[in-house]
Amino acid sequence: MFAIPLAWLQLLRERIRLLIALAGIGFAVILMFIQLGFQDALFDSAVSLHKNLQGDIFLISPQSTSLIAMRSFSQRRLYQALGFPGVESISPIYLDFALWKNPENQRTRGILVIGFDPADEVFSTELVPNIDPIKIPDVVLFDRLSRDEFGPIPALFATGKPVQTEVAGRRVTVGDLFSLGASFGADGNIITSDLNFLRIFERRNNGLIDVGSVKLKPGADLNQTLAAMKTQLQDVTNDVHVFSKAEFMDFERNYWRSSTAIGFIFTLGTAIGFLVGTIIVYQILYTDITDHMPEYATLKAMGYKNLYLLNIVFQEALILAVLGYIPGLILSMGLYTLTRNATALPIAMTVDRAVLVLILAVIMCVISGALAVRKVQQADPADIF
Repeated sequence: MFAIPLAWLQLLRERIRLLIALAGIGFAVILMFIQLGFQDALFDSAVSLHKNLQGDIFLISPQSTSLIAMRSFSQRRLYQALGFPGVESISPIYLDFALWKNPENQRTRGILVIGFDPADEVFSTELVPNIDPIKIPDVVLFDRLSRDEFGPIPALFATGKPVQTEVAGRRVTVGDLFSLGASFGADGNIITSDLNFLRIFERRNNGLIDVGSVKLKPGADLNQTLAAMKTQLQDVTNDVHVFSKAEFMDFERNYWRSSTAIGFIFTLGTAIGFLVGTIIVYQILYTDITDHMPEYATLKAMGYKNLYLLNIVFQEALILAVLGYIPGLILSMGLYTLTRNATALPIAMTVDRAVLVLILAVIMCVISGALAVRKVQQADPADIF
C-alpha cells in the first residue's frame, strides 16, 4: 500500500475525530485570516488619503505624527518650495476633526474635514468628479463610504432635496458626494474649500497649514528635487519635514505599526491563531498515533523503517492542513464581506494573503507532526506479542 492512501485511510477511519480536527484547523485559519485582514485594512485605510493626493512631494510639521494628529506649520515654507527647479505648483491643505450632526437623529460624531483651494488639483477627478459645489460658502462634499452613524446622507442626497446639517456647530449643505472610505483613525470624511474650512474652524490661522503638496513639472527629477528640499528646507529650518509620496505613506504606516497598540494586537492575534492550530493538530495526530501503535509496531516487524512511518505522520499533517484551510478560506471571505459592509473598511481577500495563510497552515501542521512523530519512534514490534 502506498504511503499517501495509508495516511488518508487512517484519518478517515475516525470520521468524527477528522471533522473535529478540520473544524479546529479551520478556526485557526479563520483567526489568522481575520487578524491579517484587519491589519492590512488598517494600513490600507490609513494611506487611502495619501494615495489619492495628486502631489509628488509633501511638507508637514515635524510635530505631526499621523493624519489624526497633525500639527500646523507656516505656509511660507510651502511658498519657498516654488523656488526650486522643477516645481510646477503648490497646494496648501488643511486637516482637522469636527463634530458632524446626523441630520436624522441629531447625534454628533467626529469627522475628518479636508480643506483646500478648489482651483488646485489636489484630488483626481475619479475620486472627486465635481469640485465646483465647494466654491459656494458653507457647502461640503460628503464621503459616501463613511460609516452609517453619520446618517443616510447618500440616500438623502439621491432624493434631490437639499441635505443640510451642522459641522462644529456651523450650518452646512452637502453639495455632492465622493468615495474615499473610512479608516481606523477617521470614521468619515468631508471635503470643502479652504475658505469654508476656516469658517468652520474659526480659531485657525489661514497662514498655518497641515500639509503642503508640491507638484513637479513633467520630466522633473523627483529624487534631485526632493534631496534639495530636504537640504535647504528640512535641515536648515528644522520646522518642516519633506517627504516623497512613498515616504509620506510609509510615515503613516509606521505610526500605526509601531506607535499604536493596534498593529501589535493584530500581529499577536495571528500568532495566537497559529499556536492554537498547532496545538489542535498535535493533539489529533498524537491521539491517532496512540490508537494505531499496534499497527505501527506491525509495520516495523514487517521491515518498514522509522522513516516510512514518519512520512505517514507528516502526510496526515499535510492532508489536515489542506482540508482545514479550504473551509477556513471560504468562511473568511464571507466574514470579510460582512466586516466591510458593517465598518466601511477596505478589507478583502487577496492572493498574497491567501497564499501566506496557506503556508502558515502547512507550517503549523508540519510542526505538529514533528512533535507527534516521537511517539511513532516508540513503537516496538515486541508490543504486539
